[in-house]
Amino acid sequence: MRALQRDGALSRGEIAARTGISRTTVSDIVGGLLASRSIVVVATDASGRTGSGRPAELLALDPAAGQFLGIDFGHRRVHVSIADASHDVIASGSVAYAEDARWPERLAALYALVEDLQTSTGIHLESLQGIGVGVPGPFVTAEWAPGEGWGRLSESRSIEAELSERFGARVLLDNNTQFAALTEAQHATGDEPGDVVYIRLGDGVGGGLVVGGRLVSGSIGLAAEFGHIRATEGGRLCRCGKTGCLETIASMPAVLAGCAARGLELGSIEEFRAAVAVAHPIVDEVVREAGVAVGRVLAAATLMLNPAIVVVGGDVPHHAPAIMRAIGDTMTYELSSTAPAAPQLRQAAYSGDEGSRGAIAALFHASPLLIDYPERETAPRAADSRRSFA
Repeated sequence: MRALQRDGALSRGEIAARTGISRTTVSDIVGGLLASRSIVVVATDASGRTGSGRPAELLALDPAAGQFLGIDFGHRRVHVSIADASHDVIASGSVAYAEDARWPERLAALYALVEDLQTSTGIHLESLQGIGVGVPGPFVTAEWAPGEGWGRLSESRSIEAELSERFGARVLLDNNTQFAALTEAQHATGDEPGDVVYIRLGDGVGGGLVVGGRLVSGSIGLAAEFGHIRATEGGRLCRCGKTGCLETIASMPAVLAGCAARGLELGSIEEFRAAVAVAHPIVDEVVREAGVAVGRVLAAATLMLNPAIVVVGGDVPHHAPAIMRAIGDTMTYELSSTAPAAPQLRQAAYSGDEGSRGAIAALFHASPLLIDYPERETAPRAADSRRSFA
């Protein structure tokens, strides 16, 4: 597969020569790959052949074969990316569901979306090698489970088993913002060693950390849960049970709720974008307050971790980019005593598919950022178990 990915169409003999595998073994492997539609016959060498004998078939990766499936379950939508053997995304899409939808409903939405993508693009999943699944945090790797979030081990095991049975591939689960952080850190650093703090302001607020050039998640997977840092005294009740969490100020639902509390009801993202476009004063005020809260939290993270780059992603900066100025101004003030070491502040390069792309990257450990990153076990925690789909 790697030879075909690197060199394009090859005959069985050429594959044997490039890989050092015997022709007999190559023929056996090729037979299985043809049967699973991972590869296809694209031509023969009959036109250039001078002697007698059977023309050699030229084999290539099937461009319609989905090899990796990345899934990002948000609080109110699921996004899917399908990648080929070259790890390039060849299809993607998303579908919404109610925030209070149960897992069977969310999985049904996923299955319908995958079927729609296959029908509309002609892609098949008969040779699927792995499935990466991101779920909203907190997602933990020990028997303890948080009071909110989708990371409870019992649910994780059930989801893993159902997806594995349906698609016939192994499943890797983790926090969706960890996967998003991987995507953005790869883009920001080009896989070079570095220190990156990532925060996503979407249906909730979460994040990820790259420290010393490695994606890290903490002792039980709770690193970078920025959404549950208390950003103000009092404030609105958070889903975690506390009040004043950053998620109650800077998530997309919180921003809309803040506008409504000031008398501006916005029933959809489209209405919010329209209000942003005309610089509605209430929207500007709410976005600015959210940016200040985020800036304080990120400044504190900067003083602890000293990152070179801070990346802000999610629906809020995507639809209201002015929040970046409020974040930046606040960080500049909070970090004034360490100004020469202040990090670069960047808006995320991706919007919507960063979690599903990161889930795919985690499957095949293609990035040096993942060298020390343990793949999550949904069974009771084992001793730093690692799996690879490479």
